[in-house]
Amino acid sequence: MSTWDVEPFDNDDAADFAIELENASAEACIELVGIVLERVAKATDEDPLFSDAQRAVAAAALIAAQCPGGAGVPSTYGPGPTTPMPQFPPYLHDLAVETLDRVIKAPSWLPEYWEEVSRAPAWRRCISDLRRILDPPQEDSLFDR
Repeated sequence: MSTWDVEPFDNDDAADFAIELENASAEACIELVGIVLERVAKATDEDPLFSDAQRAVAAAALIAAQCPGGAGVPSTYGPGPTTPMPQFPPYLHDLAVETLDRVIKAPSWLPEYWEEVSRAPAWRRCISDLRRILDPPQEDSLFDR
């Protein structure tokens, strides 16, 4: 995998994914994003490489861009698709969170890869920012009012 930075679209796999999305219809974009998220979120330990991991992080960034606080994602996070993305359905938000949780734990190869290239703190910060946008912390004030 060729990477030039830690952001979701700063690698060959995700850049190729952006091109696929730009050439797809709105319905196909939703399907492509859903497929890659599902593949990684549901990967078993027998699939330790998670071949779509970088694409799944990029897909999560596209969904985060549509969340409150997600303005600027993915433009802040690298050169994603230049065409506007369709509105992603809510079920993909939960799947994106599950996917980000999956790519940061063994047997995923991504954390180890970023450790090897000495960029792990920046990569973890990027993943944490995306996750926080997708699943913001909730106030514990349900009964405090």
